[in-house]
Amino acid sequence: MHKLYIDFDGVILDTITVLYEEADRQEYDRSDPEFYKNFNFKCILKDKYIINDSINCIQKLIDSNKFDVNILTHCNSIKEGADKVRYIRKFFKDMTVIICPKEISKTKMVHTKDAILVDDYAGNLREWESEGGIPVRFSTKLNGKGFKVIDRLDQLLEMF
Repeated sequence: MHKLYIDFDGVILDTITVLYEEADRQEYDRSDPEFYKNFNFKCILKDKYIINDSINCIQKLIDSNKFDVNILTHCNSIKEGADKVRYIRKFFKDMTVIICPKEISKTKMVHTKDAILVDDYAGNLREWESEGGIPVRFSTKLNGKGFKVIDRLDQLLEMF
């Protein structure tokens, strides 16, 4: 059984696009951490932002018994983390959700050796690989940026 960590933003839900649009609308610099710390994430954690049937794909991964599935997500605030956990709990009562402060690498939160990380951000994948993990890039445009790439989470069933 493979240890599998799935990123939340940009893999499960398309929150990043919505956040950037809102930052622009409110005339915030997209790189301003204060915007993200104060943003009400609950308003964008909606089923309409699910990417490529990710929730059903996660269930397929669980049902396959090939993976120990966990969510590993960066968060800018405790409230954001709590909102994400509540969202995941709507679908998966027994899913491990690991909240990682934005300032800390995901590689410092869990054991990476031989574990799979599915993430849309190449920086996280580079760090993961350098710590002995298996990186898989999620991209709806199938742009791997040098990594194995998928655009649906259930494609992992064919890879491993």
